[in-house]
Amino acid sequence: QVQLVESGGGLVQPGESLRLSCAVSGILFAGSTVGWYRQAPGEEREWVAEIQGRGNPAYADLGKGRFTIEGDYRKNAVYLQMNSLRPEDTAVYYCKLTISRVTDFWGKGTLVTVAS
Repeated sequence: QVQLVESGGGLVQPGESLRLSCAVSGILFAGSTVGWYRQAPGEEREWVAEIQGRGNPAYADLGKGRFTIEGDYRKNAVYLQMNSLRPEDTAVYYCKLTISRVTDFWGKGTLVTVAS
């Protein structure tokens, strides 16, 4: 059974950093695509970044230059390093694993709040 568990969210001030973790179980993520998404209150869920197996990462414009996605194949986990956080980054952050471009598995999310 594939499971994804996010952690690392919290309350930070503008300009600070957070590192989110997505622990994957039931499958080795190296053969899949793992992405980070976020959903702010009252907004649609939006794509943040993704890593395809051992390929190059990809980023939405909202995080370019500030966010870094990386995978730890030994720990079977994917991380999202977020720097220079802004109030508009406040959202629930989710990770999603996609198998063969068809089947998606989602975690339950972790809340990030950026406020003074």
